[in-house]
Amino acid sequence: MAGTIMDDPPPTAAGRQSGPLIVTEDTALLDDLLRLCAAAGATPEVHHSVPERRGGWEAAPLILVGDDAARRVRGVARRRGVVLVGRDPDDSGVWRRAVEIGADHVLVLPDGEQWLVDRIADVAEGVGRPALTVGVIGGRGGAGASTLACALAVTSAREGARTLLVDADPLGGGLDVLLGGETAGGLRWPAFAASRGRVGGGALEESLPELHALRVLSWDRGDCLAVPPQAVRAVLAAARRRGGTVVVDLPRRVDDGVAEVLAQLDLGLLVVPAELRAVAAAGRVAAAVGMVLGDLRVAVRGPYAPGLDDREVARLLGLPLAGEVPVESGLLRADTGEQPPGSTGRGPLARFCREFWERALGEAGTV
Repeated sequence: MAGTIMDDPPPTAAGRQSGPLIVTEDTALLDDLLRLCAAAGATPEVHHSVPERRGGWEAAPLILVGDDAARRVRGVARRRGVVLVGRDPDDSGVWRRAVEIGADHVLVLPDGEQWLVDRIADVAEGVGRPALTVGVIGGRGGAGASTLACALAVTSAREGARTLLVDADPLGGGLDVLLGGETAGGLRWPAFAASRGRVGGGALEESLPELHALRVLSWDRGDCLAVPPQAVRAVLAAARRRGGTVVVDLPRRVDDGVAEVLAQLDLGLLVVPAELRAVAAAGRVAAAVGMVLGDLRVAVRGPYAPGLDDREVARLLGLPLAGEVPVESGLLRADTGEQPPGSTGRGPLARFCREFWERALGEAGTV
């Protein structure tokens, strides 16, 4: 005897159903699991025991087995992605039953609800490899970090990658302005100030302005100058789950919100003009950022002061050299025209960005 919540679950690109498989006859437990699936935006398939249709057990992206149904699925083919769900935290026998059915996890409700919502939402979104996430920060004011961040994002989008550009500096004037899209429709940071828990990656992407083939999360020109750290964490985690690349323009101060961003970066670029005072200032920035971010590299911008070159700047800062950012008018000036930095795909700045992505993606094993 089997009942389904939906007549024909839509398959994913790989031919798997898009929601979890629930196996239980416990109506109270089923009500809770359906509520959690709804919170995660997933439509499950429900059975009282192992599905009779061929491949129903094997193809499900996630299987939630009620403790009442453990004996009915005993002996089924072992696979990953099976969660045994119970209600009694004092029942030591649940671990034995989990081993018998080959479950990856044992979950006790209600304590494990948030973990389960996150896991179900991953299934609903078809989460794969997280986005390669790069932060750009200036070693001193006026270093050109915002323009380089825009150029990296535009280059990534032009190469065909899903790309999100995140403005993490509320005092920077808005990256949408730098891209010529300050009037474009879509949400800005203040709209996410109340975000808690998990933010849907697809919903986030669709809500943001689309400029030059990429999505942009910028600040508006209102009075809001910060969002809570937990909101920053939730939004950036949602952005990373969508895959592709995420580029973050960072301020030079490290507060709680910036620390949340740094914790999710794969690598950071510290943009440093090749002059002694800038190197000294960049050293202080690097010390603060390096407390959270493990992979920080220096991108040196000329012209060079006497006795300095890119390798010497990197040596003085004790950081790996990412390369020399070319001197180009678009890098030194926050243009608000129709063509954003790096948009033509030609010139030394565009070449720097292409080479950077080739190396970074290669290191991450995504090419």
